[in-house]
Amino acid sequence: MPTYDYVCDGCSHAFELFQSMTDATKKTCPKCKKKKLRRLIGAGGAIVFKGTGFYKTDYRSESYKKGAAADASSKSSEGKSSGEKSSGEKSGGEKSGGGSGGKE
Repeated sequence: MPTYDYVCDGCSHAFELFQSMTDATKKTCPKCKKKKLRRLIGAGGAIVFKGTGFYKTDYRSESYKKGAAADASSKSSEGKSSGEKSSGEKSGGEKSGGGSGGKE
């Protein structure tokens, strides 16, 4: 549910209201009780992409990517020494950076 910004034209009271997108726009100011309330157009919150083609690791910083690569290499070397199979490690659903990955 989004947060909407409201301002009263009668008393200049400004506030945020957390309400559903299907809720009716508020008309009465909670401070002065006049029907001069209007909803402002805001920038909104962050956009979250869901579904195929978007990965939450696509836009990570370079330092994070280096740390993740170091962790992955240390885990793969531990797995090989404990007798696990090494043939399916990279095909386990993890995406490595660099390629287009089918995002066209």
